[in-house]
Amino acid sequence: MKRRLLLISNSKPHGGGYLDHCEEAIKAFLGPIKNILFFPFALQDWEGYASVARERFFRMGIKLVSVRDDEVIFRMNEGIETAEAFFVGGGNTFRLLMELLKTEPGGEVVLSQLRNRIFAGIPYIGTSAGANLACPTIMTTNDMPIVYPKTFNALDVFPYQINPYYIDPDPSSQHMGETRDVRLKEFHEEHETPIVALREGAWLRMENGRTHLGGENGAKLFYRGSNPIELYQGAWFKF
Repeated sequence: MKRRLLLISNSKPHGGGYLDHCEEAIKAFLGPIKNILFFPFALQDWEGYASVARERFFRMGIKLVSVRDDEVIFRMNEGIETAEAFFVGGGNTFRLLMELLKTEPGGEVVLSQLRNRIFAGIPYIGTSAGANLACPTIMTTNDMPIVYPKTFNALDVFPYQINPYYIDPDPSSQHMGETRDVRLKEFHEEHETPIVALREGAWLRMENGRTHLGGENGAKLFYRGSNPIELYQGAWFKF
């Protein structure tokens, strides 16, 4: 099991800056790796997004190159094939997947190549939408479908669905809309894949066939037809 994944619920903590809460986890995950390939497609302003990510990784001692930089844009396949690690940032998950599927030479080819490289052991970091992209589908994102990708199928390098920014039901709330639990239950009315619901500040690190829950605030594991299971910080589990 060569997959190495770091799937982070959110990019910004309350009262903190971009990736501040998970900086040490990122550095520990990457180890000696000092170069990373960035996919900015979840936001509309790719250059601005890459600039923010580039500066933040620079402060971690890591060189970040975007797939939209001039040195990569015309040879994305080569960029993926030679990358030491991948980073997919947060934003709108539907736009992220649609833009990936629009890339040349054929989005499915790019997704397949990226998947193969991850299965070969190239580290993958995903925040929010980037975490959703690692799942079998993007169906448990919280985002509005502001665009319509031709498929909801994603990288499928993580065996469960992820719901980032998970919020527990508030029994005192008078809000009449669906809680997050209700929405995840609706997913399980149609599908069987379990869901890891990551609260803000939490992340999953998958290596050597085992997955570790890091960060703060924990998570819940949702199975079809049963009550959710609380996962506490530091928990290890296998699929």
